[in-house]
Amino acid sequence: MTVDGKIATSNRAVDSFGSKRDLAHLYELRATVDAVMCGAGTINAGEVHLDPGPERYRRLRKKRGMAEYNLRVIASGRGLVRTNASIFNERHSPIIVITTARASRRALARLAAVANEVVVCGTDSIDWPAALGWLRKRWNVTRLLCEGGGELNASLFCAGAVDELHLTICPYVFGGRGAPTITDGVGIDRLADAVQLELVSMRRSAEELFCVFRVLSPKSEGAIITTNSPRHRASRNLA
Repeated sequence: MTVDGKIATSNRAVDSFGSKRDLAHLYELRATVDAVMCGAGTINAGEVHLDPGPERYRRLRKKRGMAEYNLRVIASGRGLVRTNASIFNERHSPIIVITTARASRRALARLAAVANEVVVCGTDSIDWPAALGWLRKRWNVTRLLCEGGGELNASLFCAGAVDELHLTICPYVFGGRGAPTITDGVGIDRLADAVQLELVSMRRSAEELFCVFRVLSPKSEGAIITTNSPRHRASRNLA
């Protein structure tokens, strides 16, 4: 994010502004998880594949005893995912869509034609304990990386589903009331309701700061890792 907490400009025209080192950090983190997830808005916006990246990171996964390619998960409350999105052109690993009862039958049918599996978890919003439990049981996902955007990150924090936050702070100020932050949504009114974090590590690379925070006393069992750099991110361990 920028130093003023933004992950994109107010018109969302700029949403990737990290360094090559930040991109490498993203791939390094993906190489530690069973699944990578992001919201429908991110998928619909551009060239997003959620794959493990260059061959050296796939080798690293195999060295750790993991599948070469991670599972890919899309979250969408109404099932509004473009079926011609670029992610569906890459079939190297399963694509799962998690949605709610707000998704129409037509939307569910369209998604079922392009995704490997579509699951409804929740009525008005995604029931994250149920969704994450299903991923654990059905797909053996024990560690999940969420790469945003802000609405999805906020819903995971609200559900107490995040264990760890990886945050890259970049030397920019975007400003703008409408510019997205790492956690959008309704927000809180009282300090007592804030999610409390503990700084685990921080290092500088050129003009960027790479921070890792641990969530103190998450509300639900298991763990998700959330990562937010100029390229979004968040994650969780579901053991």
